[in-house]
Amino acid sequence: MIDESPFADLMAQVEERLADVPEGDGMDPLDAALVRLAVSVSVTCLDSEAIDEAVVAALESGATAAQVQEVVALVSGLGVHSIMASATVVLQRAAERGLVDPAAPLDEERRALWDRFVGDDPYWDAFSRHVPGFLDAMLCLSPDIFSGFFAYCAIPWKSGTVPALTKELAAIACDVTPTHLFLPGVRLHLQNAIGLGATRTVVRQAIAIGTQARAAAMIR
Repeated sequence: MIDESPFADLMAQVEERLADVPEGDGMDPLDAALVRLAVSVSVTCLDSEAIDEAVVAALESGATAAQVQEVVALVSGLGVHSIMASATVVLQRAAERGLVDPAAPLDEERRALWDRFVGDDPYWDAFSRHVPGFLDAMLCLSPDIFSGFFAYCAIPWKSGTVPALTKELAAIACDVTPTHLFLPGVRLHLQNAIGLGATRTVVRQAIAIGTQARAAAMIR
């Protein structure tokens, strides 16, 4: 069961951002099947039976094996939310104890990593508005995790067998699952989806798929 209070806040934010978005058409059967697959393989609600059903449904809707695997790779990135939710807290508490100095200039290694992965790319400016301080904190705490974050999260965007909009809708669905409700991700992926031409209908469909996800069950 969804805790109605945070979910109501989430939906209020979603509807505010959808105010000027056309109602439009819904997802086609393949896209809907891929979004359901994403939720089924999400670490927030793993269920062996649901995974099997979702894989079969996606394949029967016309998905290729490469598309199925790309969706799985995309959703496996949910683990980075652990870093997103904690990096600034770890940095603050460590700094209070004199263990790190957030104000110190970047050393040569960190500056090179920042220039390589972030630079002046407007995407990361927008990203940082949704997760403020995360990239800076992650780089300060661990250059290895910083570079690994970018390398791993890029994998499902390199293959490109699944449309970008479908992947953004899948991310929204996973972020609204009852055992996750990760609002920074919802806001970011909703912004991306709207920029890619999402309609109100497809966004609401994705949210419905996510909120109706089964509770996690034993993986056998």
